[in-house]
Amino acid sequence: MTNDQPFVDLRKYDQSWFDRGRPSWYVLLWWFVQAIAFPLTPQPLNILRCALLRLFGASIGKGVLIRPTARFTYPWKVTIDNYSWIGDNVVLYSLDQIHIGEHCVISQKSYLCTGSHDLQDPAFGLKTASITIDNGVWVAADCFVGPGVQIGANAVIGARSSVFTNMPSGQVCWGSPCRPKTVRIKFDSSTNP
Repeated sequence: MTNDQPFVDLRKYDQSWFDRGRPSWYVLLWWFVQAIAFPLTPQPLNILRCALLRLFGASIGKGVLIRPTARFTYPWKVTIDNYSWIGDNVVLYSLDQIHIGEHCVISQKSYLCTGSHDLQDPAFGLKTASITIDNGVWVAADCFVGPGVQIGANAVIGARSSVFTNMPSGQVCWGSPCRPKTVRIKFDSSTNP
């Protein structure tokens, strides 16, 4: 242990300004329902998980698949468009808005995080920013997507990447920090029997 003084004083931490979007009892009710209902629903009962999310304010399109171990902090701040998939142990840490477009895949153990803290603030102030995943994106296994990030349409984020800045459309991107590496080529099914 060193005797250096900490740069922060967590006794001053204050998030009283933060609006979770629902009263405390409602938030606790959601967390209870998610802790019990999601893990106990078999894989084929996806329709029940989608219904529960809608009941608690999430905007869920048609044909969306959500695994039982996925976690949503505040579902009323989440939009998932048609035919997108949310994999096992995905966390949508939705302190701010998360929008996932159509035909997207968010693979297992990925973490979409809309919250952080101000490194220059001695009180370690909370900061939030939305995340937008455009249509046709694949976020591969075990990725981290940070606050304020937009991933362009049809991009691929390689496994275990850490995305801290916007990623362009139609690119295959990977790394920590994540960077565009190559163009994603569209498969033309009309040329193959």
